[in-house]
Amino acid sequence: MSEQKKNLHTALFTKENYTWMLIGGIVIALSLVLMSGGKSNDPNVFNPNEVYSTTRITIAPAMFLLGLGIEIFAIFKKPKAAVAK
Repeated sequence: MSEQKKNLHTALFTKENYTWMLIGGIVIALSLVLMSGGKSNDPNVFNPNEVYSTTRITIAPAMFLLGLGIEIFAIFKKPKAAVAK
């Protein structure tokens, strides 16, 4: 019975999980910063080079998906003590 009580007090996430979550959040935030911008000072002028740049169309969305992948990894990562059992 003491083993059941012991299992009730174990944390769902460890420090390593939270570290990976922080890394994923930083990658997602950086990708959103890279996607921003492209505004023109004159609303009558459209500059396709700013709006459709490689950074905004390719790199930033790929980084966003990478950040989501890191977050999923952080959530499903088992603590080392649980893996050993």
